[in-house]
Amino acid sequence: MDRVVECVPNFSEGKRKDVIDEIVRAIESVDGVYVITSEMDPDYNRTVVTIVGSPENIVDGVFEGAKVALEKIDMRYHKGEHPRMGAVDVVPFVPIRGVTMEECVELARDFGGRLGNLGVPVYLYEYAATRPERKNLADIRRGEYEALPEKLKDPEWKPDFGPAEFNPKSGATVTGARKVLIAYNVNLNTDDVALAKRIAETIRTSGKIVRDEKGNKVLGEDGKPLRIPGRLKAVKAIGVLLKEHNIAQVSMNLVDYEITPPHVAFEECKKEAKKYGAEVTGSEIVGVVPEEALVMAGRFYMEKEGKSVENADTTPEGRRKLVDLAVEKLGLSQLAPFKPEEKVIEYIVERLAGK
Repeated sequence: MDRVVECVPNFSEGKRKDVIDEIVRAIESVDGVYVITSEMDPDYNRTVVTIVGSPENIVDGVFEGAKVALEKIDMRYHKGEHPRMGAVDVVPFVPIRGVTMEECVELARDFGGRLGNLGVPVYLYEYAATRPERKNLADIRRGEYEALPEKLKDPEWKPDFGPAEFNPKSGATVTGARKVLIAYNVNLNTDDVALAKRIAETIRTSGKIVRDEKGNKVLGEDGKPLRIPGRLKAVKAIGVLLKEHNIAQVSMNLVDYEITPPHVAFEECKKEAKKYGAEVTGSEIVGVVPEEALVMAGRFYMEKEGKSVENADTTPEGRRKLVDLAVEKLGLSQLAPFKPEEKVIEYIVERLAGK
């Protein structure tokens, strides 16, 4: 596979395995499109599917899966911990090998047009955004599904594709092109969601809103709430409760791992948790991860142990040792076994290319 695109559709269904299995089968019905992970989360009531394929066929695969999701998922009955606005909630296209970001923008526009023709309002984000205020996914999704009836009446929120009308069953979809994003969650030894939210506000780029002694938002001269900037760059974070494991979790999107890699976010969460008498017990990666992100973590922990990292990552064997060290130190197998062959993008693509 000389030209590889990754696509990571998020579907608002995390409890009915039969529905997800049908979506996955539809995606894989297109030749040359491979589902490499499909991760259901019943607390989020959401499934993240990771797909790879060529630019020529990946939109066909994702669209087949989306059609099944639109048929089987009814947003009028959807409840879950994770923010969402549609049955096919967000569909990013990511250049992996031999593909430009501009090509991924065109793929997103192709997919958005097809979905819009089915009556779903579709917004473009990140590198595909048509307006500055639509670049950030959180800005588009603010208010979530429940806010769509009023949002779609506002000319400022006319969708890029599809009707400017509320679709109660399917909601709305966001699609676009972006860099590799790492969905990374840090686990706490407590079920205190308020603590997880406090940590998230402290570390995420957007920080937290300033409030007065009565809890009201403090507004600036521009009429917008004042914010205290967060500690880390290129990080989105919220605090959630994982009922299945009875723990609170700092749930993050690392939107540029070269700026803030997983180990930096992990260590910051540890520092903040300790301030409140809690501990970080491990973490998880939802979907897949670039090898380099784990190699960076392995180097960090080698240095922390006082070992030399010179030439540690210059061979495939050396890089794999660093990956294994990162898996151990980040506690990536706490909730489920972390198997690099199934989670590291490069390892998966190499295996597929050998077929």
